[in-house]
Amino acid sequence: MSQQKPPKQTGQIQFAPSVYEHAARVIGESPWEVSRSCDLLSQGHIEAFRLYNHCPIVVGIDIYNLEAEAYGAAVDKPAGNGIPAISRHPYGSVKELLGLEPFDPETDGRIPMVLEAGKRVAGKCPQTDVRIPLSGPFSLAANLVGFESLLCEVYTDPDLVAQALKHLVAGQVEFCKEVVRNGLDIAFFESAATPPLISPDNFRDIELGALEEIMAETSAVVGHPVPCIMGGDTLPILDYILRTGTGYVCCPAKTDQQKFMEKMRAHPDVTVRINMDPGGLTSKNFDDVKKEVDRVLALAENRRNVCIGTGCLPYEANPDMVLKAREYILSRDTQQNV
Repeated sequence: MSQQKPPKQTGQIQFAPSVYEHAARVIGESPWEVSRSCDLLSQGHIEAFRLYNHCPIVVGIDIYNLEAEAYGAAVDKPAGNGIPAISRHPYGSVKELLGLEPFDPETDGRIPMVLEAGKRVAGKCPQTDVRIPLSGPFSLAANLVGFESLLCEVYTDPDLVAQALKHLVAGQVEFCKEVVRNGLDIAFFESAATPPLISPDNFRDIELGALEEIMAETSAVVGHPVPCIMGGDTLPILDYILRTGTGYVCCPAKTDQQKFMEKMRAHPDVTVRINMDPGGLTSKNFDDVKKEVDRVLALAENRRNVCIGTGCLPYEANPDMVLKAREYILSRDTQQNV
């Protein structure tokens, strides 16, 4: 069984950039080409790790598309270096999801290719934690029926949506089991379910039951509490997220990070990844990056279980700027601990 590998205990705050489509930039390829090739996908993430030494490595480019594509969604080739997106949703209503049979992770879509790429990355980077992205039920439902359709049904038939989300859990747990059978771990993402996309009350009444179920079942499969990664304005739903028993949460750049971290003082054993605004990493002005690093480090002050992240690292981010940010974070943290 795959076990969670803790960050190296160096006494320093860890820098944990979220490298997805940026792995394509590192090897000079387009996100589309890398997302469709086992060789390029593994190469991109291996090279990104050699650059940034980040943990975990999440093997993927368009991380929310995998399961929906395995269920029949169409993902079209974007122009230039755009991120692949779903162009056709395979189902027209939430009700159709109730009869959906789980996809086969050994044969369907790109799942087998991504698992193979993950094993190659793990073989080349044995000192770190290699994970396969797994979508939460609300994010998956949004990709299966379309986000607008799902939101309409959240308001017209919330009980049906809640039932459909719970129905999707079984398939995701089977996917998780296949990941573990391949010697890998999972990274759990559920950003479609966060405010302002849905209200905190909708989150509690429609999403939370399925979220608690999938977090409990996948944690049992992998043998440790699964990190619950959700972007957006998560402060209004933070108490609900913590109810899942997760040991790792994200403090997104788009929430009130000061109040988020104040609330987390009551949960010192939960690791918090505080995300920088990644926009500065696409510029040539390192002073802006330093100011952002200083701001985030101030939020992390005196917390034991904490790391600094970037949100989704843009394809356009300059690797040299990312490396400078990493070096500055480590140097500032060293100075603070002298």
